Amino acid sequence: MTTSGDLTLAHHLADLADTVARRHLAAGGAAVRTKDDGSPVTDADREIEDLLRCEIRRNHPEDALVGEESGAEGTGRRRWIIDGIDGTSAFVAGRPEWGTLIALEEDGAVGVGVVSAPALGRRWWAARGTGAWTAPRPSSAAEPPRRLSIPDGGPACEAVLGIWPPPARLSAAERVVAARLAAHTARTCPELDWSAPGCTTPAPRKPSTGTGTCHGALLVATGRLDAFLLLGAGAWDIAALVPVVQEAGGVFSDLSGGQRLDTGAALFARTGLHRRLLDVVGGGRAQPSS
Repeated sequence: MTTSGDLTLAHHLADLADTVARRHLAAGGAAVRTKDDGSPVTDADREIEDLLRCEIRRNHPEDALVGEESGAEGTGRRRWIIDGIDGTSAFVAGRPEWGTLIALEEDGAVGVGVVSAPALGRRWWAARGTGAWTAPRPSSAAEPPRRLSIPDGGPACEAVLGIWPPPARLSAAERVVAARLAAHTARTCPELDWSAPGCTTPAPRKPSTGTGTCHGALLVATGRLDAFLLLGAGAWDIAALVPVVQEAGGVFSDLSGGQRLDTGAALFARTGLHRRLLDVVGGGRAQPSS
């Protein structure tokens, strides 16, 4: 069972990551390399992930780990899922919409999630049964932690849906899903032709909180977006966001209505609306509990 100590450790890991990232920024950034999948990686990505792995091993040597840069290690009921820098392109470009994602999964369910955006001085977090929260980081007496709570969703035809990545980076099957949802909602963010495979000029920007990381799921958790669909994602892109959205009163699932993190797709939405969007996709078993 996840405990308050697990959340405390997750915040400690985020503090360590913030320090490393700020050091690299102060030194003028970090050298960029291209991974086999075409995405960028920097020394900061790798250093943060290595540091967090060492700290987790020191505190919980029996726990398993998985990260974007170094893959998986260990087995067990508990698994830490980390992304040292999510939004590396923004980090390299000097834009503030990047962050560190830290999650703890136990028996297949994510119970702790922390999203830290040091360039904007804000953090979001949740632990199962204790609510979802956001606050400045470092903490400020002028703005204490605020609990997140989102209302139920309405009809799909009135919903604003965030989708990422853009069509040029989606497979043909993913574009079908995106286009179908776009056709049944009021508008998408960004507003694109999701059925078109061609490049978009200028390049679209990710759905953004404007006050934190670039994840559209945080817009759902803070009540500023009705739903968000992330495609082609790894577990490290999704896991930390799951308890934040769920504890705020929203719902997460893959496109079949399950709770798997390894399908490459994540749908975050207001309760009620989530079920309607799954019906549009044509998948879906019983709606997962929030």
